[in-house]
Amino acid sequence: MSKIGPVLITGCSSGVGHAAALAFLAAGFETFATAREVAAMDDLRAAGCHCLALDVTDENARRAAVAAVEAKCGAVGILVNNAGYGQYGAIEQIPLDTMRRQFETNVFGAMRMSQLVLPGMRRAGRGRIVNVSSVAGRVSVLGGGAYHASKFALEALADAMRPEVAPFGVAVVNVLPGPIATRFEATLLASIPNCGPDSPYAGFRVDLMRRMRKFLRAGAFGVMTADQVAKIVLKAATVAQPRTRYHVGVIARFGPLGRAVTPDRVVDFVTRRDLARD
Repeated sequence: MSKIGPVLITGCSSGVGHAAALAFLAAGFETFATAREVAAMDDLRAAGCHCLALDVTDENARRAAVAAVEAKCGAVGILVNNAGYGQYGAIEQIPLDTMRRQFETNVFGAMRMSQLVLPGMRRAGRGRIVNVSSVAGRVSVLGGGAYHASKFALEALADAMRPEVAPFGVAVVNVLPGPIATRFEATLLASIPNCGPDSPYAGFRVDLMRRMRKFLRAGAFGVMTADQVAKIVLKAATVAQPRTRYHVGVIARFGPLGRAVTPDRVVDFVTRRDLARD
């Protein structure tokens, strides 16, 4: 794997990032795992990963992480933009600063990390940028507008960047999982604004929390493990001729197709009805 170069992965404290770090390490890569808290990756360090502190919203930390990889192993061969979280709740009740934080992490963090590794990739004449996106980047539903908007943006950036960097030997690939049973659920539920019992969205908030617990429950229909997604991330990063997108899981594969052929008003009605039923 030395010809490909080292792999730099963001958001490795848990979930897909953690599983991906172990998968790349097992495949023989010099693996640099990053997270805001290095202590959260003690087991990755013990397994053989290089562990770096990285908050993808902090420019100094972003530059330092890329510089550390390049100083030790040369140009980054594979960047896995995995860091992210889900901001949920009614759009009317999400403060703009909260929306900005969602985009700073999920969109601008990934975009800036890509910008920082690309000069080295261009000099090396090779590289792979893998964005862990989501089926939420293809289908948007009530209660998830902030998160879905960030993933739609990541999809748009990848479509623009892919042909821009292809002449330099760099490929851009998006991996779009469906629901995953990870700590993502706890962060998502905590993100929903609670504006009190007098809020016009008080009932909506309760219904949304119940819906998302059911949707992300381990063993529920279409819900995957982090290891299943990490396996596809590894494939997207190493296969000779990658697809532009990998839809992971039955919901990710068929959800966008069903949404594309269903009228908007029907989707609105069904999702409102199902939210109340749940």
